[in-house]
Amino acid sequence: MQPGTHFAFGDHEEHGFVASFTASMPAHLAHWYLEREQFEPVPGEPGLYRLSEPERDGVRRTRQAVHDLRRHGYTVQADIRLDPSLSAGPAHPARPNGLRERRSRLAQAAAGRTTQRSTPPTTSPPAARPIPPKPTYAPTVHLTAATGGRSR
Repeated sequence: MQPGTHFAFGDHEEHGFVASFTASMPAHLAHWYLEREQFEPVPGEPGLYRLSEPERDGVRRTRQAVHDLRRHGYTVQADIRLDPSLSAGPAHPARPNGLRERRSRLAQAAAGRTTQRSTPPTTSPPAARPIPPKPTYAPTVHLTAATGGRSR
């Protein structure tokens, strides 16, 4: 095992998919991480953990545990078929779900002008209003005095 390795994953003839941790990893922390990755302690084997329900997609779940621990910054050694960086996973057919096309349409719509909450564009400038001519006479205003009010 390489120096500085924190976890090791492999196959075991009796226990299936197993994991262990090295002395460079605190035991309580290793136990916490391995339990979160669905590994359980093997009775009578201190430091050895086995994958719970290995018949339920065990290779994929073990590969995911290796990936997760590496993503958290730990050094992990794994058998070739359990190492996601060394072996290719099963080929999944690429199904077009239209997500890329939908996002492209949304981006184009967001970049365009909206017709909501705006005035419609005019084809010509608004016509100028004519100014009314000045009257030739002086308007007469008749004011009536109020007799019963306050004076100013």
